[in-house]
Amino acid sequence: MRADRLIATLLLMQTRGKITAAELAKELEISLATARRDLEALSAAGVPVYPQTGRGGGWSLLGGARTDLSGLTAAEAKSLFLLLGPAVAISPDAKTALRKLLRALPQTFQDEAEAAAKAIFVDTARWGERQKKRPAMVNLLETAVIRQRKVNLTYDGRSRGESQRIVDPWGLIDKDDLWYLIAGTDKGQRTFRADRILHIEMTELPTERPSDFDLANAWTRIVEEVERQRAMTATTIRIDEKYLAVLQDRFGRHCETIEVNTTDGCARVRLTAPTPLDLARHLAGWGALIHVESPETVQRELAKLGAELATAYAHLSP
Repeated sequence: MRADRLIATLLLMQTRGKITAAELAKELEISLATARRDLEALSAAGVPVYPQTGRGGGWSLLGGARTDLSGLTAAEAKSLFLLLGPAVAISPDAKTALRKLLRALPQTFQDEAEAAAKAIFVDTARWGERQKKRPAMVNLLETAVIRQRKVNLTYDGRSRGESQRIVDPWGLIDKDDLWYLIAGTDKGQRTFRADRILHIEMTELPTERPSDFDLANAWTRIVEEVERQRAMTATTIRIDEKYLAVLQDRFGRHCETIEVNTTDGCARVRLTAPTPLDLARHLAGWGALIHVESPETVQRELAKLGAELATAYAHLSP
């Protein structure tokens, strides 16, 4: 796992003082490109790793070789653990390596480093379209989670309107570049989309967080409930295979290919959504490119939408 490699890279630099990408690749049995990416990732995360060009150059950790990692400042340690933390939920080996690295840090840095490692969970499965830009709010939320401070936020609840509240930030979820905040409120645990937070202010009030809270487990329960709600209605459609990738991109995990007929080049696909109307709204734009086989409820909703559009734009008919 990448977390193991990054830790091993740091320890190698501490032991040898300096190492080239080629030497690192050979030592860890990885490609030269991977070794370079790992070194650049450490540097970009704020860890004091710097390249030295020219004859006899290589990468080294500022301050020289230190087996106790005392060369890291508090901010640098936090950056490193933010970088490594998401891998812990995936790999038991990464969790063990991270614990060893944590014990090597000076005592004064350990609390924030441990909080940083648990601050973010990465879920790569998609829920529809992707948001590529990281919201500016995420950096401040990240700091509040690590420092364990309450935040005062203004939130756009869409149909429920705007609301202002003080919450306990427990963790952040990066779901394919769409960010969510899991927080404690006066009504219990709640999930907020970072891109709908209109304003945020970190307070000096300490966070109240359950001692048994686990970010990965909490997110798993949230995903299960969302998936249950989003899969309440299913429809089966036929579509030309050449458009299948586009359909999958739009529906994410709610698109299941049943079969592909190599004779006529058509695919049968199962799609899910909360209601027949939700499915119809998503499918109406495809027009004659799709054929809804079942159920009749989705077909009826499509017919209604078609009639509404035909009436609204009848004056434009040729």
